[in-house]
Amino acid sequence: MSEQLALVRLEMSHQPLMLDLLEDFQAAGEPQFRQDILEKLQTDFGLVVQQFKREEAGDGLPQGKVPQSTLWLMHEGSNLLGRVSLRHRLTPDLEHHGGHIGCFIRPSARGKGYGTQMLALALNEACNLGLSQVLMTCDVDNPASARVIEKNGGVLASQGIS
Repeated sequence: MSEQLALVRLEMSHQPLMLDLLEDFQAAGEPQFRQDILEKLQTDFGLVVQQFKREEAGDGLPQGKVPQSTLWLMHEGSNLLGRVSLRHRLTPDLEHHGGHIGCFIRPSARGKGYGTQMLALALNEACNLGLSQVLMTCDVDNPASARVIEKNGGVLASQGIS
């Protein structure tokens, strides 16, 4: 693909792009965000942007949470295609479910290779954080995520019981 893709941190100017992403999920019948987050994205976007910054810095995190970078896959500066949550370290719970990286691609952009490219960019960010190995988990019934992980050199380490 010759398209320009980049991982970006959310800024105030991205609100229209975020609302478009939310509409994509709603049209597909996939509630990707909790109701309280959804309302904040629509009514107090600045609060959400600040929250992501605090989470990345590790400021005021609840018990059991770790610092994480929330990055958005931007397509040619005009469209948000997906999100990556890059956790800076693991807790025992994250070692079993969640890992270092969690991600999603908007419904209208799936099956086009964006997930594979987004994960490659996220792995570069993980290296920048000093992570030499990254754990990523996916559900057994999610073969698309498994393929994205494998295309980026991931190896199946184990399967849990559902």
